[in-house]
Amino acid sequence: MGPRKVAGSEGQALNIQDLIKLLRNRWMLICATTAIAVLIAVAISLLTTPLYQATTRLFVSTTTGASATEIYQGNLFSQQRVVSYTELLMGETVAQRTIEKLDLDMTAEELRGNVRASAKPDTVLIDVQVLDESPVRARDAADALSDEFVSLVRELETPEAGAKPDARVVVEQRASIPADPVYPKTSRNVTVGLVLGLLLGVGVAIIRDLLDNTVKDEETLEQITTVGVVANIPLDKSRRKEPGISFDNDHSSIAEAFREFRTNLQFLDVDNPPRVLVVTSSLPSEGKSTTALNIALALAEAEHSVVLIDGDMRRPKLDAYLNLVGSVGFSTVLTGRATLKDVLQKTRFPGLSVLTSGAIPPNPSELLGSMSAKKVLAELRANFDFVIVDSSPLLAVTDAAILAANSDGVLVIARYGETKRDQLSHAVGNLKAVGARLLGAVLTMTPVRAASSYSYSYYGPTGDERKRSSGGEKKQ
Repeated sequence: MGPRKVAGSEGQALNIQDLIKLLRNRWMLICATTAIAVLIAVAISLLTTPLYQATTRLFVSTTTGASATEIYQGNLFSQQRVVSYTELLMGETVAQRTIEKLDLDMTAEELRGNVRASAKPDTVLIDVQVLDESPVRARDAADALSDEFVSLVRELETPEAGAKPDARVVVEQRASIPADPVYPKTSRNVTVGLVLGLLLGVGVAIIRDLLDNTVKDEETLEQITTVGVVANIPLDKSRRKEPGISFDNDHSSIAEAFREFRTNLQFLDVDNPPRVLVVTSSLPSEGKSTTALNIALALAEAEHSVVLIDGDMRRPKLDAYLNLVGSVGFSTVLTGRATLKDVLQKTRFPGLSVLTSGAIPPNPSELLGSMSAKKVLAELRANFDFVIVDSSPLLAVTDAAILAANSDGVLVIARYGETKRDQLSHAVGNLKAVGARLLGAVLTMTPVRAASSYSYSYYGPTGDERKRSSGGEKKQ
């Protein structure tokens, strides 16, 4: 028998392993929902008025004869009477008599709501339970109600001629003052809240996943882009302060992910390896610029000469990331106000040069689509092993598609849990419309657990470093 499956998003089946993964990813939502449910249960318990319960026990007997048959019939008669007596105990007559006897400030209907009478099967015993906010009043009401019921039965069962009654009721056990309230049942309420909270949390998590239209796994990313995933970059909050990774002494999971990214690039097309690469995404804030910077640094670490171009002439970032001059650069060269040699800037990272975007022009798309742009890319290709271009988002403007058409290939970035599937599909369509060569996809900012299979726990030399030390890797 195969694994159980439940309906998943996009009409696919969600197996038990996927469900466990979903619950692990949504654990904060589940915990929050459970905590809220437990707090509600605790609040209900605190706001509920405590009620105390006092109990008496009545014994029902009938007049019996001396023979076994008469005794049996008498017992059977008593058991039949018990059923009727339990109804009478919860009736209005006994309740009204009890109120008058104790001078209680309530109606007969209110008292009836707090009285429960029950009989054990095949016995002549009746348990009477009375609830009240006061433990003393609960005891007094239970005793008074039992006494009044004894009197009522005597009146009902005594023949008019004054003969001996056919049945009688005796108070076998009187009530005592209860020590603890029976309501609210705090432990039960908390347990119910915990269980309901967990069920609700799991249900909400599954519903959110079914309605979630974002990219969260490599399979979805490959299906939409129709190319393989060349890197799965884990989330590293330290990149917010320092976007560039110092690969010389960094063996963190994100550094190892970029080293694997570098290795995968070399196998994208063995016969015609791409050297001018455009890095783009569907929308801003998907990790495009950070990815372009760090793959350039990873390539430079492998002793390749690399130039990084800031092709986003609308919202350039690389000059701020690397503390470079951003007022002159790509746009300056394209408008003929400077030569490429004049504006290329060295960085503190060996092997990496940067061509910043330069002054923001009024017509970025026209500049990037010009013959001058093609000549600049061709010149850089001739002088560097790799040319990495950080371009604009595809859905915002057409700049990235123009650059992609003039490059060796494009790497599309998708941010885990943020990039929507339809947006990514539209972006890929824009690239195909201009005949761009889509090389691979990159999933960025993946939570550590989701990217655990792509992390490394060792701190020895990487595969590329071992190749260099043995002379096995050469420049392209």
